[in-house]
Amino acid sequence: MTTRCPCLSGETYDACCGPLHRGEPAPTAERLMRSRFSAFALGDDAYLLRSWHPSTRPATLELDPGLRWYRLDIERTERGGPFDRDGVVEFVAHYKGTERGSLHEVSRFEREGRDWFYVDALSGS
Repeated sequence: MTTRCPCLSGETYDACCGPLHRGEPAPTAERLMRSRFSAFALGDDAYLLRSWHPSTRPATLELDPGLRWYRLDIERTERGGPFDRDGVVEFVAHYKGTERGSLHEVSRFEREGRDWFYVDALSGS
């Protein structure tokens, strides 16, 4: 896709989250977070499960088809760089459904080998 990436990085989907959805490893925790947001926006539950740490991954995931995720704001990051083993990303994800809303979360990530994984939410609302 040559359209704008759903994570609003300013890149096209093919230059941003597309390669990660097709199996390329995320270089940082923030990039994994962005790719997970894009997966929510595109309804890619298989990628969400694949990028979830095995120790906390649910057996199944059912996305709400009535929600449209349309904006991601990264508030801050701690560690999560290419040479780190763990990281934290705080973000606000905005959605529309029967009403507009947002999810504010501080998420934990771990890297194993070349792959970053979403572990869990330290806090969220």
